[in-house]
Amino acid sequence: MAKRAAVKRRKPIEDESGTGRPADLDVLQALVTETLLALGENPGRNGLLKTPERVAKALAFMTQGYHRDIDHLLNGALFPIEYDEMVIVKDIDFYSMCEHHLLPFYGKVHVGYLPNKKVVGLSKIPRIVDTFARRLQVQERLTVQIAETLKSKLNAHGVGVVVEARHMCMMMRGVEKQNTVAVSSSMLGAFRTQPQTRLEFLKLIRRGGIGASD
Repeated sequence: MAKRAAVKRRKPIEDESGTGRPADLDVLQALVTETLLALGENPGRNGLLKTPERVAKALAFMTQGYHRDIDHLLNGALFPIEYDEMVIVKDIDFYSMCEHHLLPFYGKVHVGYLPNKKVVGLSKIPRIVDTFARRLQVQERLTVQIAETLKSKLNAHGVGVVVEARHMCMMMRGVEKQNTVAVSSSMLGAFRTQPQTRLEFLKLIRRGGIGASD
């Protein structure tokens, strides 16, 4: 049986602004080794020799959103334009990690906003989604963070965000329901105060994609 690794512990990162420190790979590797030992495994056997290193790198990648800065991400991609109709980017694939069980949840995000004399580069919206998804999360907070960030950075007249996700913590354990989808939404500005605007958004994100029949 492998010798237990010394573990240097520190306070968890709880910075929600996206300016947290990068993951400490050495600490993560030591913790994975401790976990394998606690499970009754032998970290020294052939199949597990590099598992602590692999898991540490995977966790660092899947939580890299902690040290992404939204303003740097946008990089000035806000463009003045006289356009006051709804802009929608839908079916944005994402994955995240449930903060309760450290198991993945994944699905799609649909985003709409009403511009206020400026629009954002379309590719920036999925990047904002990834910034908040690549953290330890709950779906409801993820939904609100995306919406509030877009509302703030764009000064938009309104923002709507809908998230649909499957949670492995419901599929692999607990109730073990394989086909359950959780849906959450955040409606700000005109999307909250104007039912017609909200209905238009919800209707448009349900329409078929390019090449699909309605």
